[in-house]
Formats: sequence, C-alpha cells, structure tokens
Amino acid sequence: MSEKKIFEDCGNIIAKCREEVAQRLVGQKEAVDGIITALIANGHVLLEGAPGLAKTLAVKTFSDISGLSFKRIQFTPDLLPADLIGTLVFEQANSSFSVRKGPIFANLILADEINRAPAKVQSALLEAMAERQVTIGDETFPLPEPFFVLATQNPIEQEGTYALPEAELDRFLLKIILPYPTPEEELRIVQMAQQGEISKIKVKQAITSKDINKMREALTQVTCDEKIINYMVSICNVTRNPEEAAKDSFLRYISFGASPRASIALCLCAKINALFEGRDYVLPADVQQVAPAVLRHRLLLSYEAAAAGISPDHIIHQILDALPLP
Repeated sequence: MSEKKIFEDCGNIIAKCREEVAQRLVGQKEAVDGIITALIANGHVLLEGAPGLAKTLAVKTFSDISGLSFKRIQFTPDLLPADLIGTLVFEQANSSFSVRKGPIFANLILADEINRAPAKVQSALLEAMAERQVTIGDETFPLPEPFFVLATQNPIEQEGTYALPEAELDRFLLKIILPYPTPEEELRIVQMAQQGEISKIKVKQAITSKDINKMREALTQVTCDEKIINYMVSICNVTRNPEEAAKDSFLRYISFGASPRASIALCLCAKINALFEGRDYVLPADVQQVAPAVLRHRLLLSYEAAAAGISPDHIIHQILDALPLP
C-alpha cells in the first residue's frame, strides 16, 4: 500500500470517529481529538472539567464506536486496590488460593473522579499504566491489548479529594480541560436532550483494533526534523531550572518542571497532529498545538503562582512566545 493511500485511510478513519462521536457529543473538539490521539499513541488521558460537561459520556461513546471492552470504575474514598486490580480468593474445597481479576482487565478503563480515591488506590494504577500489567500476589498478569485509562476529575470540589501524585500524573499522555459550551452548542445539547437520553443515541462502530494498528504504522512514516526535536527539548528544558530565572520572569512560578517523558510525549503527539492534518512531516505549529495538553499536568507551580492566579497554560504560552521558532 502506498504512503499516500495509508494517509488517506487514516484521514477517513479519523473523520468517521469525529462524525460518530458528534452524534452524542456537541463541541469539545480538544477532548475528541485528544482521545483519538491517545488511541493512536497507546497513551492515557486525564479529563478535567466541571460536572455536566460530558466527560463520562465522551469516554462511553468512544468505547461504543471502538468496540473495545469497557469498564467503569467509580473512585471513592473507601475503594481498595483489590477492588481495582483483583485479589486472591481462598478455595476451601482444595485448600488453595485462586486469582479473581478486577475490572482493570479491559481495553478501555474509565477511572471516574480519580482524585476521590486515596493514594494507595491511585498507586495501584501505576504498574498498569506504565507496563500494561498488574501483579496479584506473586503472579504478574498482562493486561488486554490495547489498554487505555481515561480518568476524570472535577477541579471545583476539592473537599474529600486526594491530589494525584506527580509520578502518576506523568503517566498520562495528555491532560484535557473541558470548557463550558458556547450558547449555540448548549442550545443544540438541550434540543438533543428533548428527544431522549443523549447517552442512548445509537452510534456505529467507527474504528477497530486493525484501524488503530494502521494509524500507528502511518505514524512511523511521519518525520520530525532535528531542529524541531531541539525545539521540543528546549521547551521542556526551560521549565527545569526555575531557580535560575530572574525575579521578574514567569519561570519563577515553576517549582518542578517537565521530565524527559514530556519531551517524548510532545514529539509523539506532534506527529499525530501532523497525521490529523494529512502531512508526513511535523511543523512547529504542531508542537504549539499539542504543548498545553502534554505539559499542563507536568508542571508543578508554586504557591506564589496560585496567589497570582497564574495557571500552567499561562506559563506554557509564555514559553512558546519566548522561544524562537526553528
């Protein structure tokens, strides 16, 4: 198959996914494209938004159009690691232990309100997200392929929540913030709701595991010039030395910067953005397009930043404006 045909097929798959998701989800282009990006990149996504912005609906819709096995796990303060990954059960009949696998053994996992569970439960996800396997007792079990964690959290209600540790945040390829809809979009949502429950609107399967593999193959043919790679490394590197920043510099608000995993994710997502545009090469615009979603959860800001109302997105845009383009 020619390279041109592969890219045309990928474009058709992406367009079909967007079309089917739009049957239920109005707007939220960044969330839709972010989840498609995660499917191609074999990464995980953290969705953040106020209640009622269709975070859960977005994940459930993608499970419906992909045909992948799906499990929803509601994270609560009393959740235990065994409720997530499974446990050993004693069989009295033969005086031995057997493994009872938990809901994490599915292709698509919705970790709903992930920040409501304590650290010991969140840490149970680390091995699964990083290595696609879980350990129960003294046995290690591979997770189904493909395996994606799509987690949601509410930025408003902080009472009874537990901040995600940096090690876990770094495992998420993207953090996507869902905004409120425009008046026109909200009008469309209300009109759809008048016709019945939106989550029950039928959608067709738009993507298969074979399609995902085809897009991953196409991704290997997307080239990234060394100058652009240097540009991406510079973006991440500038976040790591805040103590060297001048007192009037926006960098002083950063307590801890992005790890090399961020540079890798930035390159991968920039390539996928080029694929979305039907190109086999990366432009600086691709890097700038994906940088906020890749970096916003990987920057730990100081209390001074919170007092001044400075967000990670503000810092990222300042960095992109300050660095010269390749």
